[in-house]
Amino acid sequence: MWADHTIWWQVYPLGFTGAEKTAGTSVVHRLPQLENWLDYAVELGCSGLLLGPVFAAETHGYDTIDHFRIDARLGDDADFDRLVAAAHDRGLRIALDGVFNHVARSFNGPDEWFRRRPDGTLDTFEGHDHLVALDHSRPEVVRYVSEVLSHWLERGVDGWRLDAAYAVPPEFWQAVLPRERFPDAWFFGEVIHGDYAGYVTTSGLDSVTQYELWKAIWSSLNDGNFFELAYALERHDALLDTFVPQTFVGNHDVTRIATKLDDERHLGHALAILFTVAGVPSIYYGDEQAFRGLKEDRLGGDDAIRPEFPGTPTGLTPAGWSTYELHQELIGVRRQHPWLTGSRTKVEHLTNQAIALRSLRGDDSVRLLLNVSDEAYIFPGDPLTVAAHSWRLLTERVTPDEGAALSQ
Repeated sequence: MWADHTIWWQVYPLGFTGAEKTAGTSVVHRLPQLENWLDYAVELGCSGLLLGPVFAAETHGYDTIDHFRIDARLGDDADFDRLVAAAHDRGLRIALDGVFNHVARSFNGPDEWFRRRPDGTLDTFEGHDHLVALDHSRPEVVRYVSEVLSHWLERGVDGWRLDAAYAVPPEFWQAVLPRERFPDAWFFGEVIHGDYAGYVTTSGLDSVTQYELWKAIWSSLNDGNFFELAYALERHDALLDTFVPQTFVGNHDVTRIATKLDDERHLGHALAILFTVAGVPSIYYGDEQAFRGLKEDRLGGDDAIRPEFPGTPTGLTPAGWSTYELHQELIGVRRQHPWLTGSRTKVEHLTNQAIALRSLRGDDSVRLLLNVSDEAYIFPGDPLTVAAHSWRLLTERVTPDEGAALSQ
């Protein structure tokens, strides 16, 4: 499937374009600003544009008012159609962010569409009073969501991210996904923890977000504990028996990776892991420039991780371009070895602060050596030396017998 070899550039449009925090009535044509960045995404090495919410909403976009209407703060249907066409002209796929677990209180839906508590009041999403939960057992809700998905697929989008999928019964997606009409569409859900493989099997989704690996990457680097990463990669490999996870080191909901890491020298380590293990990776806009931003649990606590971008790439500061080039280098490795999407990763050597990983498929092999200690480390076998707080990447061919042994 095309999505297996897509590298997504994820953008939160309301923040990216500097839109107002609350919705107004006037249409402001901000979506065209994104067209100025499509070549930048292509040159980065991406082949997909993963858009955050673009539908009419009250504030941050995850409080939808109307799934059939473009948010006036971003523009109108014509702006959207032009963006999709411009992306497709450059070979970029488009995926939209669909919020179907909950809606804004001002959403114009019949009372019976909403889930209620035992006392009769409207149920809400994780205690957010302005986000009311849909009743996914209602046939009308099933029909509505299916119509929304189909509407935008007909308009040219290629896939959907399904927000807060973990809060939605997985059987609901089986009922709403328009597979027969759009067999090539790709659907992945936001699932934070739990039985990833089981959710995919029951829901019929193509993939879910791999938060367990995300956590293990930054945590193992910060703690100097590669045993955590090794354990997470073993679990990650097991998921491949069912599906290919959607992988990332940053997104619109978490502290930026450059801030999350205690030692900035380990940013390359995190990126090297992301791009050399199995998965469908995404890059959150600004991470490729080493943007910093701390997510806080307060009103407006997402603002720092959802910033406005300049009008064109020339407005970026010089300091971030070395990180952009590192992304290009690692994405280049992935494009040269597309089999990495479904590869199996084995731990060949492990200490607290040093790890040797081999990603393998058939007789193709990529080895990643990571060292987060204050001294150079000699990896046994070859032997190979990796400087303090450094990493090395090696691409190799293995014999069929070696490949069989490594796969066991």
